Amino acid sequence: MKKINFATIGCVKCIGVFIFCLPILIWGQSEYKNVQIPLAKGNYTYSGCEPSIDIDPKDPYKIAVGSILDGYHFSEDGGETWKAKRLESPYGVYGDPVLKFNSKGHLFYWHLASYEKTTHLDRIVCQRAGDVKGFFNEGSFSMPNGTKVQDKHWVVIDPITDVIYMTWTQFDAYNSSETKDSSFIHFAKSLDDGETWTVPKRISVKGGDCLDDDNTVEGAMPAIGNNGMLYVVWTGPHGLMLRRSSDKGDSWGAPENMLFEHEGGWTIDVPDFYRSNGLPVFISDHNADSPYFGNLYLNWAIEDKNTGRTSVLFSKSVDNGETWSKPVAVHKDITNYNHFLTWMTVDPSNGNLHFVYYRKSRNTKETDVVWASSKDAGDSFEEAVISERSFAPSGSVFFGDYLNIAAVNNIVRPVWPRMDNGKITLWTALINFK
Repeated sequence: MKKINFATIGCVKCIGVFIFCLPILIWGQSEYKNVQIPLAKGNYTYSGCEPSIDIDPKDPYKIAVGSILDGYHFSEDGGETWKAKRLESPYGVYGDPVLKFNSKGHLFYWHLASYEKTTHLDRIVCQRAGDVKGFFNEGSFSMPNGTKVQDKHWVVIDPITDVIYMTWTQFDAYNSSETKDSSFIHFAKSLDDGETWTVPKRISVKGGDCLDDDNTVEGAMPAIGNNGMLYVVWTGPHGLMLRRSSDKGDSWGAPENMLFEHEGGWTIDVPDFYRSNGLPVFISDHNADSPYFGNLYLNWAIEDKNTGRTSVLFSKSVDNGETWSKPVAVHKDITNYNHFLTWMTVDPSNGNLHFVYYRKSRNTKETDVVWASSKDAGDSFEEAVISERSFAPSGSVFFGDYLNIAAVNNIVRPVWPRMDNGKITLWTALINFK
């Protein structure tokens, strides 16, 4: 694929639920205090990776985090202290946690399944709790499709109606190299707080292979516009693709169109990391009081195959997805570091953008966590290293595929795994944005 000429602007079974509190470790005298989040007790080697975080819009001191395979972590004091337990489901809990609160303060935890009565990864399960303490119901799911694998889901909840929209990848046969097997993007929604789901629809016209690599369609993420439009972005062999629905997903109009080629593909290589990816993060500002109401924002990572440099990019649309700004690097440095495993959120109270990503030296193993912010809808960015000390990863240890960040009323909470002496731990930073 041709390169983007971008500008730089400156899967174990659940055996029980145990609630426990751990001592919170705090390092150094950094401007942003780092707080260790206790892991749920279990025997999964990579617990703490692929975190998902959300803040209760009714009470920003209540924060929920999920991590693979079945971790649930929560705080009721803004992230100063945490408790953890393991999530249970009759359908099995097998990673890819996605956590979101709705406008009523109900908390939802989506995850992959490993159902003993059927087949592995045959459905995506949604479990609901009444509040952050996380007493989740047994869950619901979008309709399985035989033995086809349902994977890598993302969700948006309408802040006015609480309708839930979910998109994901369906594999005919996971990791199959057979040309008859394909991957496609699917969609379903719930109108009743996750009790039931519509019949899944395939929404990608163009598919991909089933190898879970650059030529697989993945990373589908929905966003709600200010004009009643529902948008979905994903990536794969055809680049970063956008499709839209004018009736909230009941039907889909014109086929998907390519926004940008995905330089280097979505699976990117970072030395000393087991694997990484540049899957897109796609969100909208749907606060009618925000000066940027209706903006669509896209964040992803690329790899320069000539130099090996990885970069975190950003683009936006201010006209309902008709046109997009030239991709820019969120970070200022484009020489000395690799930037990767990005995530982005918009503060619903004011429209401010917040990003979190790893920054790793291109000459050593030294890795830090960076928070970037923008008060002007991504026209400019400010960066700060928020990890109180660097860490050294290992190329033999799985580190997940993304970080995460949430923000409400200028309370900003990123979440990330780090590794010391071969052990993975889970962390947040206490950021009160000014």
